[in-house]
Amino acid sequence: MALQVGIVGGGQLARMMIAPAVELGIDVRVLAEQDGMSAALAATDVGDYRDVETVMAFARDVDVITFDHEHVPQDVLRALVEAGVAVHPGPDALFYAQDKLRMRAKLAELGMPQPDWAPVADAASLDSFIAAHGGRAVVKTPRGGYDGKGVRVVAAASDAADWLDALEDGGELLVEELVDFTRELAQQVARRPSGELVVYPVVETVQKDGVCAEAIAPAPHSAGRLADVAGDIGEAIAVGLGVTGMLAVELFETTDERLLVNELAMRPHNSGHWTQDGAITSQFEQHLRAVLDLPLGDTALRAPWAVMVNILGGPTDGTLSERLPAALEAHPSAKVHTYGKDPRPGRKVGHVTVAGDDLAAVCYEARGAASFFTD
Repeated sequence: MALQVGIVGGGQLARMMIAPAVELGIDVRVLAEQDGMSAALAATDVGDYRDVETVMAFARDVDVITFDHEHVPQDVLRALVEAGVAVHPGPDALFYAQDKLRMRAKLAELGMPQPDWAPVADAASLDSFIAAHGGRAVVKTPRGGYDGKGVRVVAAASDAADWLDALEDGGELLVEELVDFTRELAQQVARRPSGELVVYPVVETVQKDGVCAEAIAPAPHSAGRLADVAGDIGEAIAVGLGVTGMLAVELFETTDERLLVNELAMRPHNSGHWTQDGAITSQFEQHLRAVLDLPLGDTALRAPWAVMVNILGGPTDGTLSERLPAALEAHPSAKVHTYGKDPRPGRKVGHVTVAGDDLAAVCYEARGAASFFTD
């Protein structure tokens, strides 16, 4: 009987696990939030991932439960574990991906390099932090933020007054120093329950309006010390937090040549989409291997360079499918991945990957192919 993986969440990350699962002979089942989501091909169930009974029923006949996102509540996760269901990553690890304040405290405990930060619950504390850090800072909601949501650059507490006013008793916001960085990087690692761990090449990411627009693998000028330090940080966090499956560590490279941890994601991640066509083992196959405790795959690049360009928003007139023939004809080396989503401003509706020997040529092909799908 085939191994069975249950994925909670029906987005594009679940969708992109389907193909490697088929190739490995793994049966994938998806609990989607609603009909018609990206992973509809494997959506055996539709229901509320916040409801214990719904998730328990979904988990009844699978070998392991994993996730398309980190939003499943702790009480649901712990009910699964108490019922003897294998959950990867587990609730103890996901706890730190779900709450940025807890993440910062745990990373400090592990000695990981990160921006100066503090919990704040009132305007006076926030203004004090801002004054001590050059007159500007970054405020984040501890839970629920992604792709630039739940993040603000502020110059005074009044810039976050609505968030402060909305805090419940005992609630806090996270404030961080505004880091002077030269570029953003991402380090991916995979770890299986029995302890095996592999590290991918560190990549450079380019952000647009708080959303990842491009990823370049490996990050230019990263060979040697930078790659070693990024890999060590990723490995230490994976082990220290007990992560099983894929882990993405988003990093700042500062103007004084330090690496600081920005965010964590305990699942396949946008910064790793290049691996589909640029690495020997894609992050999606690797995640399935890891959560099933199978031997992990080679993380080396298939070519000297790989570039991923997101398709953001999509066309304002027509569909992605209508644009596909022209893109493929103009850029035959490009691999186009679409998510089955309707176009909407700022929405991730697909991505393009290209691998090759010359970085400039690879970037040109990937950006050129992606441009066919936006207006």
